[in-house]
Amino acid sequence: MAGRLRARLGGYLRALPLGSYGFVMATGIVAVGLHHIGLGAVSWTMTAVAAVAYVLLVVANATRLLRWPRLVALDLRNPGRSFGSFTFIAGTNVLGVALAEHGHGLPALILLIVSVVAGVALGYVVPWLAVLGGPTPPLKHVDGSWFVWVVAAQSIAVLATTLAPVFPEWARGLSTIAVLGWSSGTVLYFVVAALVVVRLASQPVGPADMNQSYWVTMGAMAITVVGGSQIVSLPPESSPMVTATQGLIAGVGVIMWSFASALIPALLAIGYWRHIVHRIPLHYSTAQWSMVFPLGMYAVAGIQLGEADSLPLTATVGGAWVWVGVLAWSLTLGTMVVSLSKGRRNQLPALPR
Repeated sequence: MAGRLRARLGGYLRALPLGSYGFVMATGIVAVGLHHIGLGAVSWTMTAVAAVAYVLLVVANATRLLRWPRLVALDLRNPGRSFGSFTFIAGTNVLGVALAEHGHGLPALILLIVSVVAGVALGYVVPWLAVLGGPTPPLKHVDGSWFVWVVAAQSIAVLATTLAPVFPEWARGLSTIAVLGWSSGTVLYFVVAALVVVRLASQPVGPADMNQSYWVTMGAMAITVVGGSQIVSLPPESSPMVTATQGLIAGVGVIMWSFASALIPALLAIGYWRHIVHRIPLHYSTAQWSMVFPLGMYAVAGIQLGEADSLPLTATVGGAWVWVGVLAWSLTLGTMVVSLSKGRRNQLPALPR
């Protein structure tokens, strides 16, 4: 019995994708949304769940790296999988934001430092290997999961701005990091969007290709809005970069929120086309967590944009949308539990490989 359990655990670890932090991202952002609408106890419970999952995933990924380094290297050279590694950065920062909002600033600061170091390293290594390291042209593998690169950059900006008021002695440095992260992420969004458009226009695309990862397209916009709203809310004297960019960022935030809102019906239509028209079965897969995170982030984006720019409409929409994120999280968790209880060989929660 023990040997069978070890063999099954080893199988899960070997198959664990680089993007195994989707569950942390989804749980953490729903916790943040619940905190914003005044449900502090429920928010703290979900933050604790995200923290436990984060620790377990760090141990699991470290074990995989030490025991099967060749598998990790192959994943990094695969442009269809390598961008999932940015979920580590995004998950780290989303958990940090949730902890900071519950008064745990020091652990959040440590997580920010970890994410910045990892972001600098992966931000150069992953795109380089994706373009030059794989045996097939990278354009064939471009999909919505590449937008996690954008989410990772913007998540650094969000956590840095969250911590700036907590550590006023480091506010200038944190504010500068926030502007750099937000600016890099915004430019990356348009780069990745251009690659996705080229891929869709030049490569054969079927319903199986239009998977849940494309929801990250909207999630990347939403987190850009959150990061921008928090930068706009910083005192202008926080940093010269804040002073120079606040007006531009405020306008971009409104545009991004509007376009993110317009994307939701399109994404729902794609889901209808995929699952109803073409009858691709709708059952639990780890890719579903890549839908939950954008839904939760869209809620937080509306709330924070409304507070930063005095836009009651976006705040109202965001507050109501928190419950959409909660519903999506609950349904996905339920289907995951049922699926695992039936013994299916699903991987731990992740964005699509």
